[in-house]
Amino acid sequence: MNKISLIIAREYITRVRKKSFLVMTIVGPLLFALLIIVPTWLATRDGDEKIIEVVDESGLFKTVLTDTDEIKYSFVNEDPDALKQSLEGSGYYGFLYIPNIDIDNPQGIQFYSTSKPSLSVIGDLEWGIRQKIENIKLEKSGLDKQVLDNLKANVDIATISITDQGEQESSSIAATGIGYISSLLIYFFIFFFGAQIMRGIIEEKTSRIIEVIISSVKPFQLMMGKIIGVGAVGLTQFLLWTLLTFTITTVLSSVFGFEPQAANGMVNAQPGMAEVQAAAADQNEFAKIMTAIGSINIPQVLFFFLIYFLGGYLLYGSLFAAVGSAVDSEVDSQQFMLPVTLPLILSIVSLGAVLNEPDGSLAFWMSMIPLTSPVVMMMRIPFGVPIWQLLLSVTLLAGGFMFTVWLAARIYRVGILMHGTKVNYKVLAKWFMMKN
Repeated sequence: MNKISLIIAREYITRVRKKSFLVMTIVGPLLFALLIIVPTWLATRDGDEKIIEVVDESGLFKTVLTDTDEIKYSFVNEDPDALKQSLEGSGYYGFLYIPNIDIDNPQGIQFYSTSKPSLSVIGDLEWGIRQKIENIKLEKSGLDKQVLDNLKANVDIATISITDQGEQESSSIAATGIGYISSLLIYFFIFFFGAQIMRGIIEEKTSRIIEVIISSVKPFQLMMGKIIGVGAVGLTQFLLWTLLTFTITTVLSSVFGFEPQAANGMVNAQPGMAEVQAAAADQNEFAKIMTAIGSINIPQVLFFFLIYFLGGYLLYGSLFAAVGSAVDSEVDSQQFMLPVTLPLILSIVSLGAVLNEPDGSLAFWMSMIPLTSPVVMMMRIPFGVPIWQLLLSVTLLAGGFMFTVWLAARIYRVGILMHGTKVNYKVLAKWFMMKN
């Protein structure tokens, strides 16, 4: 154990001191924070003002196409051909031509611009024109639009989970989001740090340093030390990413004014009733989002995320170590990578089916099989999983880890000293059966 701890310390300190670790530890949280802040900032900022000239020969749409924060309409009575010719260099974003259309067959409406218009601009134009045409048709038919609007129903079903602790409000949307993020993070970390183990072993094997190391420690001790050392590096980086992402997001939110207090100030500052109601609706949506997140047992999710992160990494890390010991270059490892990573890929592909039925038989068995449980179980946990299933899954994962370590160690002890051997599955089987 003393030798294993020395190898763990060496692997950990060596990798933590690398510039790549420091760079990724800083850049990673910045990217995560930007992914959270930038979409919110883009959604709240005002776009560039666009002025659109409108020739409305029908005379129906002047009261419908009203100015917004981004689009200003200028109704003119000029020749459409002349406007098309003078559009470039005029400073106008575009020119909308509405002929004297037939309400039952509104054809011939055209929009001209010097550049391709955005979908939001075309959507606003089409929505305004469509609303006016629909209102005219309703008037002709003798139907009251207000009556039709009153017939519409907005149904919002509250989901309540009945547990041993009583009734608890739940949110499928929040559970889906947290489940997907947790599963993808585990998938990413297993691949990323598992590949680091494989590359490190290949480098030491090809440089013949491994022959010197093996004279002092047993192959199993070296393999375990590497797996645990790199895993500790991955766990450290993940914890730093979590802490720094939260800190950076909080600071940027304060700088750009995305805090709830800022939103409250916006509600009070708006003079128009419509704007106040819209802001209040946004506040209500924000409250719903926070309530939805609060309905998830976050401490349980974080606890089992660490369990499945470590268990899944240790299980696959031993297999990556076996592959690295069997080959002389990363190119040669490709023939063995597919069987090793296929269950992991299958678990990601199956997340959609698991999401449709988190308590179904497919979700249950895939969350029990050690090779797929780290990803699939993290998709299920936010929806609520019986404690006996969690304990059984973790126990099987621990057993799977011990089996893969034993399996990988029998290949590692021979393969780590083999050079220039053409390795295939028959050779691996021979190494596995070889006595000490």
